[in-house]
Amino acid sequence: MSKPWYGLAAEEVLRALETSESGLTDEIAGARLAQVGPNEIEFKKTPAWVRFLRQFNDPMVIILLATALVTGVLTALGSHMLPDTIVIVSVVLLNAILGFVQEGKAEGALDALRNMMVQEALVVRDKDQRRIPARELVPGDLVVLEGGDKIPADVRFIETSNIHVDESSLTGESVPVKKTIQAISGEDLVPGDQTNTGFSGTYLTQGTARAIVVETGMQTVFGRIADMVKAADTGLTPLQRKMKEFVHTLIIAILLVGAFNFGYGIYLGYSTSYSFLGAVSLVVAAIPEMLPALVTSILALSGVVMAGRKALIRKLPAAETLGATSVICSDKTGTLTENRMTVTRVYAGGQIYDVTGTGFDIEGEFRIEGVAQPPQQRSSIMQLLECGFYCNNAHLSGKGGTGDPTELALRISGAKAELVVDGVQRLEEIPFDSSAKYMAVLVETAGRRLILAKGAPEVIVQMCSSTLDPQGATQPFESQIALYTAQLFARDALRTLGFAVKELPAGDSDLRHEDLTNMCFVGLQGMIDPPKQSAIEAVEQCRGAGIRTVMITGDHPDTAQAVARQLGIDAERVVTGTELSHMSETELEEAAAEVSVFARVAPEHKKAIAEALQARGLVVAMTGDGVNDAPALKAADIGVAMGISGTEVAKESSDMVLADDNFATIVAAVEEGRHAWNNLQKAILYTLPTNAAQALLIMGAILLAAFVPVFAVRFVLEPVQILWINLLDSVLLTMPLMMEAKEKGLLDAPPRPAKTQIINALFLQRVVVMGLAIALPGFLIYHHFGSPAVVDGVLVNELLLTQAQTAAFWAILLAHFGYVISARSIYGSFFSINPFSNYWLLAGIALSIAIRFIPTVVPQAAALFRTAEFPAEWWPLILLCFFPSFIAIESDKLLRRMSGKKGW
Repeated sequence: MSKPWYGLAAEEVLRALETSESGLTDEIAGARLAQVGPNEIEFKKTPAWVRFLRQFNDPMVIILLATALVTGVLTALGSHMLPDTIVIVSVVLLNAILGFVQEGKAEGALDALRNMMVQEALVVRDKDQRRIPARELVPGDLVVLEGGDKIPADVRFIETSNIHVDESSLTGESVPVKKTIQAISGEDLVPGDQTNTGFSGTYLTQGTARAIVVETGMQTVFGRIADMVKAADTGLTPLQRKMKEFVHTLIIAILLVGAFNFGYGIYLGYSTSYSFLGAVSLVVAAIPEMLPALVTSILALSGVVMAGRKALIRKLPAAETLGATSVICSDKTGTLTENRMTVTRVYAGGQIYDVTGTGFDIEGEFRIEGVAQPPQQRSSIMQLLECGFYCNNAHLSGKGGTGDPTELALRISGAKAELVVDGVQRLEEIPFDSSAKYMAVLVETAGRRLILAKGAPEVIVQMCSSTLDPQGATQPFESQIALYTAQLFARDALRTLGFAVKELPAGDSDLRHEDLTNMCFVGLQGMIDPPKQSAIEAVEQCRGAGIRTVMITGDHPDTAQAVARQLGIDAERVVTGTELSHMSETELEEAAAEVSVFARVAPEHKKAIAEALQARGLVVAMTGDGVNDAPALKAADIGVAMGISGTEVAKESSDMVLADDNFATIVAAVEEGRHAWNNLQKAILYTLPTNAAQALLIMGAILLAAFVPVFAVRFVLEPVQILWINLLDSVLLTMPLMMEAKEKGLLDAPPRPAKTQIINALFLQRVVVMGLAIALPGFLIYHHFGSPAVVDGVLVNELLLTQAQTAAFWAILLAHFGYVISARSIYGSFFSINPFSNYWLLAGIALSIAIRFIPTVVPQAAALFRTAEFPAEWWPLILLCFFPSFIAIESDKLLRRMSGKKGW
């Protein structure tokens, strides 16, 4: 077939599919069903057990499980490492369950697509109408449709009677589309331009039709979208990529150090068991077991905060991805605009008025050059508004209205002049007809009978012989002026209607087409779906935050360009879906990088734009509400669905749902995402140096054991004490860092580069400097108090050595306190922060101290954690251990501020 279905005349479609208006025979239909397969969306679900096992295919998880296995074996051999084993396994299982639940949501979009398919269809087979299961439809079947019916497959209309189809589930556009049977010229037309075609899953809002099935199952537009959803590579978010690289590097480093520690211990002549225990202890000390839980907690907290700002996070990594977003690709209708046609300009009495107020707001003014002009004082504009208000079938109510969006806009513009329905009686009506392009009514008001007409300006002016001056006096009509003004309105993408009136003799009660002559032209009303004020402000905020806003819409290019200009989006060039279809991959990447307005796009275009931007190294957020948006939502770094107008398919494909369908909410979420990244930085820059310090305690003990006898007898800390520090620090000290208030100016800087690494100069410096600043006090305290317990390499006082370990335990805790109170800011001094602004951290410190005293009063705990009460006179020296880490971090930050170097 050389032409697409929409390019063929109805009789050509019948011939191409070897069918007729009598329908297929059951025999032919059965043969075709066997050939093309059932009319349904097919996909295979990944078994739950496979999805669960996939959660363990991660380097961090594998090394944690290996560590748990080793500690479990050592526990069985009598070592005190059971708590280590339990905690590690618990952390692994928790993260596996979270990942399993999140991955399960990925297939929800395909489920939602399948649920949109029709169950039954009314067809003509063997000249008889009958209902059959929709899955049995085949190309060539003749289906019968009426208002309220959902279309069961992709069909080409061959008979229509005033039908309108709601395609919002497919395209996201809320206004029903009038369908015809005429062939349409053009190549690669998007679904919104195929006005003779009905698409599976959409439905008739009014009228009746007969149509030929042209595509079924996976060949329908819905089916192709399902294929794209399945094929869309959701990939890893920027945070997931960074964490994967970070964990991979970290694990290699830890294992290499552990292996070196084990080999060096053997080289020094220590027993294999001692060296192995030292290596395992080092690995346990260095691995941040709670890091996955910390990341999850930070993202979950950000998700809760975002939910309070109307952004519902469906997939946790999205909470941080927003902070790295460099491009936001947004729909126009309902997201950037009000999704309600609004009269914004009128022409009456030879003058142009701007109209304020949007949506269903009946408060507004009529202005000339910014100066309000009460319409009640000008007869010409009142007659124009009355004509639009009463030649109208829409209904206004206190909370909104019902009816055609265009007529609702005219009702609201009249309501702004305080017009009401009472006192005007309609006698006759000529309904709007797409071929005639006008509507007229005969009304009676104040004893006068008037014809009111509205329609396309070029049609209305032909009915008129007079017009009005500003005060309402009749004067000769020059149609060129009215048509030129209509062209001016159209250049600003205003949908423009002309209006005319004519008074009839009191006895006339009939309205005929021939009565529509010698009328009085009363003016024009221009309307558009205007941008939200909040969206205009949000686009400006995005610009300040270094984020580019791209509008991608199915609307007309002129409309898209006009709205983009009002929003402050660069609209110098507009690229259409047809142009995109003929671009090479390189040309597409260049267009995506340079153009900010795309119009008349198809589903595959939105996905292609997202991928082209990603190919340039940009982090892309994509909004959508229709089924057609699902592939692009999955392909983008973060898919954002509309909560009010969005389809279930779009929501299931997204990472985040906007509860209020407002573009400004995305910007608020971006701010929270940047805050989440800041908190994650703080958590990592605190956690990893403290883990490094504990690893240094083990490694240093082995290295010094040949020279300092006390280190040959025991480690500075027991493995169970190291685990205790890791767990309590994660919960009581690191978690409160998540509660830090947002720093000022988060939206005043560009997004961090997509290639930003976690392991960089700042990270490495903090790990080394702070690791030593925390570990050294522990070494010195253990050596100072524990050395008398070992004489000539022999332990002579076990209690004293245990007390020395306990003192070192406290010394490390105090060093952590000295670090954490300054770690609240990555670069800012502790003295610039209100020390009492984070009550969670203060409570964490207090609780950490209280828990450390438990072994003092509970003997069983002292035995489990191998601690012992030490003399009170040791405390002054131990308390001094608070200062080395505090001085080290403050000095580091001061030097960075002075040099202007920031490593992250």
